[in-house]
Amino acid sequence: MRKLKLQVQITIDGFVSGLNGEQDFMLAGGPDAAGFKKVIELAETSDTILLGRKMTPEFIAHWENMVDNQPSSPAQPLAQLMVNMRKIVFSRTQTDIKGRNLEVENGDLATKVNALKNQPGKDLLAYGGADFVSSLISLNLIDEYYLFVCPVAIGEGLSIFKEKKSLKLESSTAYQHGKVLNKYVPA
Repeated sequence: MRKLKLQVQITIDGFVSGLNGEQDFMLAGGPDAAGFKKVIELAETSDTILLGRKMTPEFIAHWENMVDNQPSSPAQPLAQLMVNMRKIVFSRTQTDIKGRNLEVENGDLATKVNALKNQPGKDLLAYGGADFVSSLISLNLIDEYYLFVCPVAIGEGLSIFKEKKSLKLESSTAYQHGKVLNKYVPA
């Protein structure tokens, strides 16, 4: 059975974005080659990305633009993965969203995710947005949490945890510039 892995950057005070979707905190400390390598390694363990409708247009535009127009970017290896990998966008309102290797799913979230977990293949990887990830967490669908904790507090913002959730820390890796990757599994 495939696992659903969540990868997200989060502030030290528990937010995945500001109240208006701001994510500038992710740039704290500048680029980190080892952390970036881990993001690529995690993506390579998966063959399907799960996304929420709200973040999809920006996600698709960013990675497709990088593949098409920034061939010398150091992020090109990750961009290639993001563009070429199967992507499933969950939406209650839209049936067609443009993007390469992108499908829209309008059915029941838990039913579809559990069906995907039972298919052959590599693991599944969820990136966001906040409401979508909150739904995955509330439905107990996440098998592994990869939280890149940024050394920034923003005071208020969007959280992916809407209720008490007990997790077990499996590993923790500190990176240059202060980010820490904590891997958790459900307790």
